[in-house]
Amino acid sequence: MEKRERAHCLVFFCPIQGHINPMLQFSKRLEHKGLEVTLITTLSVHKATHEGGEEQSTTSFSSIALETISDGFDGEGGSAQAESVQAYRDRVREIGSQTLAELIDKLSASGHPADCLVYDPVFPWALDVAKRVGIAAAAFVTVSCAVTNIFSLVHNGLLKLPLNPNSQILLPGLPPLQPSDTPSFIHVPESYPAFLKLSVDLFSNLCKADWVFCNTFYELEQEVIEYWMTKFWTLRTIGPTIPSMYLDKRHEDNNEYGLSLLKLNSDPCMKWLNAKPKGSVAYMSFGSLAELGEEQMEELGLGLRRSKRYFLWVVRTSESVKLPKGFAEETSEKGLVVSWCPQLEVLAHEAVGCFVTHCGWNSTLEALSLGVPMVAVPQWADQSTNAKFIMDVWKIGLKAQADEKGIVRGEEIAHCVREILDGERGEEIRKNASKWKALAKNAVDEGGSSDKNIDEFIAKLVLS
Repeated sequence: MEKRERAHCLVFFCPIQGHINPMLQFSKRLEHKGLEVTLITTLSVHKATHEGGEEQSTTSFSSIALETISDGFDGEGGSAQAESVQAYRDRVREIGSQTLAELIDKLSASGHPADCLVYDPVFPWALDVAKRVGIAAAAFVTVSCAVTNIFSLVHNGLLKLPLNPNSQILLPGLPPLQPSDTPSFIHVPESYPAFLKLSVDLFSNLCKADWVFCNTFYELEQEVIEYWMTKFWTLRTIGPTIPSMYLDKRHEDNNEYGLSLLKLNSDPCMKWLNAKPKGSVAYMSFGSLAELGEEQMEELGLGLRRSKRYFLWVVRTSESVKLPKGFAEETSEKGLVVSWCPQLEVLAHEAVGCFVTHCGWNSTLEALSLGVPMVAVPQWADQSTNAKFIMDVWKIGLKAQADEKGIVRGEEIAHCVREILDGERGEEIRKNASKWKALAKNAVDEGGSSDKNIDEFIAKLVLS
């Protein structure tokens, strides 16, 4: 057989926007460095991004190939047809294992044999498929190293649940944590049993992976990487995985993520921002999954109103019924409420002075990479841990404190926004944000810590 000129990497992502974006960006980095890359998604996601017209979704993969497998939910509604998280996991393991192996065989028969499978470890069975067909496997972790560390300790029995609510938690490589600083699946395990199981199960076979990639950078989480992670896995930091034109600017064609399950319209947001002074706007968004109660939504609106500052608030269409009646019209002189916007463009705009965020890992990395201070309002999953680091470790924001009912009140939101935009602490936070912005750029730029790790992976793949 004729010798191939370059190695071929398959990238299989979980069909959730927050998992798609970083893996797609990593794929683009690999392709720019000379690898042949094939993205793998489920038929249901492919339908969602190619049917229903421009109003439903957008895709842009440059020259990266796209293949599909079945997760057992190929009909209308996709994985939403599953009765539960566990039912989906069981079905996708059964059907996905079979169809992924069949795809790898098909690619090999067509003259494009794969050398490596990069997979999202929420699908741990993908590693078993790779080993069975004889190719290398690399897990791609889409949360921070700190959060990965905490879940691994639970998996290994070194962090016992339930946590003692009155005790500080001391873990290797991490700052002292309160129970409420840990992921919600751990802090309140009885509330999210299926998600706790999913988060812990990804370690069931991780030791068999040839590489474990984490969407972070060495300088950001140096202690946890040095003290813990390298003892257990061949861990490599490869982030932040955001489009090149927002970081190192080495790839002019990489200025967006490239796959969105929603159609983004940037015009209203950007026109509005263009008319605002530098650093004057509080941007508020809680991601693609968070569902807030009506009382919390009312308090957020009250906080923005009381801050007396310009604001841009993203409220998903499904959440808009929870807005206080007439809020958008009554606050139109100071604010703009939209159903979605291009977050990177907004965060990169000079008018934005702070980001009121749920602290999802992608949003956290985006704000950090673009030097935007944050008001942390964590909701669930890994967000409380991210908020702890934002305020106390990286010192690039303030955490809005919730009351005894778990509600962040309007006055607290207003106070944090004013403090960052105009207060004494805001000045120091902005300095720290600028420092981390430069470090994030350096990590992915030529010769940076993440860039070197990607080069090392490619070199080993090519020689294998």
